[in-house]
Amino acid sequence: MASGFFALLDDIAALMDDVVVMSKISTKKTAGILGDDLAVNAEKATGFVSSRELPVLWAITKGSALNKLIILPIAFLLSAFAPWAITLALILGGVYLAFEGVEKIYEFIIPHKHHQTDSNVENISIEEQKKAEQKKIKSAIFTDFILSVEIVIIALGTVLGKPILFQILVVTIVAIIATIGVYGIVALIVRMDDLGYKLVSLSTKEKSVSKFIGNFLIRALPIVIKSLSVIGTIALILVAGGIFVHNIEFFHHILENLPSFIKDFIIGLLVGFAAFLVVKAFKMIWPKNTKKESV
Repeated sequence: MASGFFALLDDIAALMDDVVVMSKISTKKTAGILGDDLAVNAEKATGFVSSRELPVLWAITKGSALNKLIILPIAFLLSAFAPWAITLALILGGVYLAFEGVEKIYEFIIPHKHHQTDSNVENISIEEQKKAEQKKIKSAIFTDFILSVEIVIIALGTVLGKPILFQILVVTIVAIIATIGVYGIVALIVRMDDLGYKLVSLSTKEKSVSKFIGNFLIRALPIVIKSLSVIGTIALILVAGGIFVHNIEFFHHILENLPSFIKDFIIGLLVGFAAFLVVKAFKMIWPKNTKKESV
């Protein structure tokens, strides 16, 4: 009886060792997408009033955790019964990411009027600020959903053929790391200036290490935020391009002589531009149809 119990414990320990090893491998496989996830979500979590940064980030983090809870069981079921649906979901998600990336480039070249007015926070009412905040949170959670699908699918691909319990444990661990790791780093980024001010206030000397580091963090934050906007846009297009290249045979065989990241970027940009034109055309036609209906 006792020997059977210890044998069971030994089997559980062996299983957990294998899970830890495969979790490390899966995390390495998803490192690239996790980096893109960090850049995209850090950019989306910035641009708020200082007092609202952490509440907004917490709302996005909860949305991200809910995304994982939705995606994980569906991914396991589809992987077993309808693997083609996972590929379709990835491609549609890639189109959205590419579109969002191209839209950001377009808005940078041709700024909208509401973006110009939104830059002056003092002229925006509290109600408008809340609406803008909720809109950005929803956009961040939706983008996180697509990136989370990609992370889960890549992690799942490393344990295909393993028992279902093993798959669940490994992919769940990767999903938890993705959520806590990414948003933990984002929280540190958005609060860099507060940490800097505290370090400066702690020092009574005119020249000290803490004051130097504090001033560096304060000065670095605007540069980091502006950089994240650019990096996040590039990441959206790269992730989308990677999805198309790995899941659509036609894209897999074109531009083969180029480095993979350049190829991914070009394809993501082209598909995003095509999606952007379709959406623009639809928006131009739709108001005309609504006007005709009203007449």
